[in-house]
Amino acid sequence: MSRTATLQAAVGAGVLAVGLGMGWGAWSIPSDAGYSGVGPNFLPWLVSVLLVVCGAWLVYEARSGGFRQAEAPEGAGQGHWPGFVWVSAGLLLNAALITTVGFILSCSLCFALAVQGFKASEGAGRLGAKGWIASAAVGIAIAAPVYWMFTKLLAISLPGLTASGWL
Repeated sequence: MSRTATLQAAVGAGVLAVGLGMGWGAWSIPSDAGYSGVGPNFLPWLVSVLLVVCGAWLVYEARSGGFRQAEAPEGAGQGHWPGFVWVSAGLLLNAALITTVGFILSCSLCFALAVQGFKASEGAGRLGAKGWIASAAVGIAIAAPVYWMFTKLLAISLPGLTASGWL
């Protein structure tokens, strides 16, 4: 088996392992039926079964000759580490600040940092002040309606900046 097929089989085995891990975790979730007769463990079981099926299929394809119809990969030969750091910083700061500054502002910061990372990976360089402001504004324009939909329409509590429930 070629190196490429071995790596493809490893990816399939990883997907299979994640599916089995999710199934193991879903085993501990109670199965009491809810409103529509579906319990809280239904979706984790569904996802784990689909991951196991996809993982097994990926391993089968890799072992039977690899992904024969796959196109040659495009892009850089290796990852862009500065872009990865920007996006990772956005995700980690979002998780760290969401209860302090609220959902809208933390998600806007995450969006702006992710934009910086993706722009850097494209070779566009660093964003100027206008770029940061535009990214933050777009982040707010995306996060605010999501926040309001979850808190006002679905009555799902998300961390806010004020007690009014609108920020």
